[in-house]
Amino acid sequence: MKRVSASFLPPIALDSSRKIPMYRQLYEWFRRAILAGQLRPGQRVPSTRSLATELNVSRIPVSSAFEQLHAEGYFETFVGAGTCVARSIPDETLKPVTGKITGASSRQVSDSKVLRKISHRVALMRMPAQTWSNKLVPFRVSLPALDQFPIRVWNQLLNRHARKSTRQLMAYGDAKGYAPLREAIAEYLGAVRAVRCEPSQILVTTGSQQGLQLSAQVLLDANEQVWVEEPGYPGARQALMMVGAKIVSVPVDHEGLDVAEGIRRAQSARAAYITPSHQYPLGVTMTATRRMLLLQWAMRNDAWIIEDDYDSEYRLGGRPIASLQGLDTDARVIYVGTFSKVMFPALRLGYMIVPRDLVDAFSTVRDATDQFSSTLYQAVMADFIREGHFARHIRRMRVLYAQRRTALVEAIHKQRAHEFEVIGAEAGMHLVALLPPGVSDVAISRRAAEMGISAMPLSSCYAKPPVRGGLILGYGGTDTRQIHDGIRKLTGICDDLVKHDSDTVVSNLSSK
Repeated sequence: MKRVSASFLPPIALDSSRKIPMYRQLYEWFRRAILAGQLRPGQRVPSTRSLATELNVSRIPVSSAFEQLHAEGYFETFVGAGTCVARSIPDETLKPVTGKITGASSRQVSDSKVLRKISHRVALMRMPAQTWSNKLVPFRVSLPALDQFPIRVWNQLLNRHARKSTRQLMAYGDAKGYAPLREAIAEYLGAVRAVRCEPSQILVTTGSQQGLQLSAQVLLDANEQVWVEEPGYPGARQALMMVGAKIVSVPVDHEGLDVAEGIRRAQSARAAYITPSHQYPLGVTMTATRRMLLLQWAMRNDAWIIEDDYDSEYRLGGRPIASLQGLDTDARVIYVGTFSKVMFPALRLGYMIVPRDLVDAFSTVRDATDQFSSTLYQAVMADFIREGHFARHIRRMRVLYAQRRTALVEAIHKQRAHEFEVIGAEAGMHLVALLPPGVSDVAISRRAAEMGISAMPLSSCYAKPPVRGGLILGYGGTDTRQIHDGIRKLTGICDDLVKHDSDTVVSNLSSK
């Protein structure tokens, strides 16, 4: 085994007032640290002289402890490397260590199955077990075509700023974000999304999820009601529940959020979370009538609207739908967007537009959360937009995603035209394939993950089990070959489940 280079030791606590000799305390500490995995095989430890100096004790107890550890096989010495943790610990010593190493958490405690107390809010947030794959596999939802990203251009811009890093880029940044990027975002959103704002109203975030979290923290108190689309984005529910909000599920139909039903269920709700341009996950567009009704409700009830515009750039059947924020005349809409779907997820940059009178409140909470996003990446993103690379990339991806959407729809219709019902294929980077009644989307999702396919079950977006299940299939990061192969596999899985269910029914009838 290769020796591990010297590293810092966890803090060693010795107590001179204890009856246990000093050398024995030191011996026990090293032994526990090795068995708990805090000190790795081959890792160098300080010399007896330097450790005695660091602990401010005589060298004699340190030498005695090291001799005992050598004798029992915990330490070994290498020529030119000094004393190291033994590369192979004797089997008889590899037993669970009880107790706790002073100054560090015990691995045994964290690995135990004993339930330990956590906040009530987090306990309520626990989601159903994830059955779909989050790896880079076909149909992964929200994954863009990473192989088509202009990485060469991006690296050139990144190197430009990295080579000429200024103190401004290296110092603490503004909680609201890098000013040139906020200006570029304001110009872009005003032209493409009909958003009405000034750069001073923009906050740069680490993505849309942080935008939702900030909105919940600033706008809501515990036990206040919030409308959430049903089905809807699970991450929004989590962000709202983190502050103790009460979720009011409001159904979505072919016109978007049913505002009248929302009013019937909770007229005095404090806020509404919506995805009006491309509803997640069904893909419908909220009608103009519903938008006006929602804005009127918010104005009359002093409520807020959180507009999640997560992938509005990819309106494949025509020009993007104008934002709800652009229709707002009473400063009721908090607009949330992200670069994750257009650029790449690891960039971790998003943005939000807030009413002028809330800028200070949002900035305060943003600063308390994680202060600011990477200034270097913000500067590169500002140049990427200003120099036209962003617009060109969107145009290229819009053509590519339209081709992949067509390929996916054709593959589904070719193999399962009479059983799968495709919805939400007019925009974005995913569509929904409704399954035959009675077929479990969770079961298909689990089997698909075993075969290297990510098929997110539609039921995971519902607060209550839906009447009919479905699969959310992302095509942004899935090429044509993968699309046809993936649909073939999903078809086989569905056939097996339907046949199994039929055989079970026949067997039960025969037994009667």
